[in-house]
Amino acid sequence: MLILDTNMILRYLLKDNEEQSAAAAEIIRTKDVHTTAEVIAEAIYVLSGIYKINRNEVSWMIHCILLDVRVENQKSLRYALGLYNQTSLDFVDCLLVAYHKVLGVEVFSFDKKLNSNLEKDHPICGNPFFLSEEALLH
Repeated sequence: MLILDTNMILRYLLKDNEEQSAAAAEIIRTKDVHTTAEVIAEAIYVLSGIYKINRNEVSWMIHCILLDVRVENQKSLRYALGLYNQTSLDFVDCLLVAYHKVLGVEVFSFDKKLNSNLEKDHPICGNPFFLSEEALLH
């Protein structure tokens, strides 16, 4: 298994370093590549915090890379992306809500905003970020 780190994903998405971007694209297009939710969370933090890209565009960029890169719990990650796009929660909290909603995991927190979102019904199901890759391609 080949796992991509945050820098590989950022170079691929941003195309801000010609040599590294080309190398990242070659690896992503020709290999069976994986990444983790932690890497995606860091990429989102960098894209929104450092590069000041808006949440909607960041969500779409990550959604697009998930068409080429495998990640565990993809349904949870897509749910979290949809939630990130629709709320002001940070992405890690979106992941926690997604794990609760999609996987049935109990989440304990002192964070009132997170706890409130754990209890809400989020209309994510119709959101393209929540749909499977197959549904998006048809």
